Amino acid sequence: MTAFTGLTPGTWTLDASHTAAGFTVRHAGISKVRGSFSEVEGTLVVSADATDLAVDATLRTASITTGNTDRDNHLRSGDFFDAEAFPEIRFVSTAINGDEVVGDLTIRGTTRSVTLSFSYEGAATDPFGVYRAGFTAETRISRKDFGLTWNAALEAGGVLVSDEVRISIEAEFVAPAAS
Repeated sequence: MTAFTGLTPGTWTLDASHTAAGFTVRHAGISKVRGSFSEVEGTLVVSADATDLAVDATLRTASITTGNTDRDNHLRSGDFFDAEAFPEIRFVSTAINGDEVVGDLTIRGTTRSVTLSFSYEGAATDPFGVYRAGFTAETRISRKDFGLTWNAALEAGGVLVSDEVRISIEAEFVAPAAS
């Protein structure tokens, strides 16, 4: 077991203003569309000996943004995330294994186990005296596994939206207050 140097035990809080939860999908087989969720929250629990971590994170589906209002509204609709019926995407870790974090990802009420490549970027005190820790994580999922099946056939063959979704996360957590 490797200790996460610089992490103090306890429950850390996700700093949404310094966190990016994004995704990339192939569009029409010729380019990539990127998007993100602006409303994120979560916690990181660090074990007493700083050798184990547990993550619980939530994204608000209505906060999706891709830079195109019509596409964003379509993604919020029943064709994709159905933000009204399923307002959250949630990830709860079940294990940290070296450079991987395994957990349960829930989208549209469907939960699947996923594995993310994971990196602890370190911890530091910012100029305002707040102690922070940074992490990055990446994975690929099949959107169909989560009930996101809408698509459109292309005249030249293929489909408008790829099944594979690449997920990338840059997360920053704030240390628990000293007691």
